[in-house]
Amino acid sequence: MRRKASLILLAFAVFFTALSPLMRWYAFPRLAKIPPSQYQTMVLEAKPATLVDYGTMKPKKVDRLTIVQTLKGNVEESEKIEKSADRDVVVWDAQTYVEGPDKKMVSKIPERYIFDAHSQDPVHASGESADGHPVKREGIEFKWPFLTEKRDYTYFDARTRTSAPIHYKGEQTFRGVDVYYFEQTIPWTKVDFPSVMPVEGIDPRTLEKESGTTMWYTTVRKFWVEPTTGAPVYGEEEHKEEMRGGTLIGEGRDKVTAFSGHVKMREDFIESTVDLVKSQRILVLLLTSYLPWGFLVLGAGLLALSLVLEARSRRPGDPPADPSRSPEPEPAAA
Repeated sequence: MRRKASLILLAFAVFFTALSPLMRWYAFPRLAKIPPSQYQTMVLEAKPATLVDYGTMKPKKVDRLTIVQTLKGNVEESEKIEKSADRDVVVWDAQTYVEGPDKKMVSKIPERYIFDAHSQDPVHASGESADGHPVKREGIEFKWPFLTEKRDYTYFDARTRTSAPIHYKGEQTFRGVDVYYFEQTIPWTKVDFPSVMPVEGIDPRTLEKESGTTMWYTTVRKFWVEPTTGAPVYGEEEHKEEMRGGTLIGEGRDKVTAFSGHVKMREDFIESTVDLVKSQRILVLLLTSYLPWGFLVLGAGLLALSLVLEARSRRPGDPPADPSRSPEPEPAAA
């Protein structure tokens, strides 16, 4: 009976030991994915900020500038792209909407971001764009990969429509969460005027050509990323835009500030983001750590118990059986 129980325990030991690496290297890449239908809104603020007054073409101080960033999963488009990409794809129709204290629109920049649901690597397909311009992204945007590493990444900047390194700066603790801090500096770069201007009747496609005025932009981008989920729990930008030269800004001036402000996540969105990331972190750890290591320990324990039962199933002093020897025949009865 003990020997039979020993064999059953041995079978379970082999099963759980084999399940350990399968959970980490097979199940995790297939189960840990961004859902294609995800919808997320983030609100950021710059208090105070500087904006250009298009009536006087002079910069003015405002108490508050609000930035609403929306990410909406496009399930229909993701299903179309998956047929040719041969992997799970997420399509985010994103929009960054900026409004002043009077609730009037300052700028509106749409994007379509297409990426691998697990790795967050960009997937190049028709429709990939930033502010109405076709792009071919390199690197990540909005989210880091699951199990973020302590290294630099390539991050896409929608304003310049180019990618540049975002540097790992070390470990920190933010609101009780262990995070990696990343920072990216985009130097002063000539960019296009936004495709949607806050003043009616202005065509941004011809504005630079007709006036000779150019738009320039720089920012210092900061993210605090929870490494298990790859989700930023907090972000900031020191953002500046200037219009330079030409007739638009008036005589006697070589530049005017179009926008300047230190943009930060609003407090209520910080709290909800931290709570969401904490709950998602547990799910990822189940697939990458808790279950794989638990199955491995369980398998080792069952193997040890199986060996103990096997040893106890033998009577003390019994020689081990020799399968090569056949049993001697019993003497015939007289």
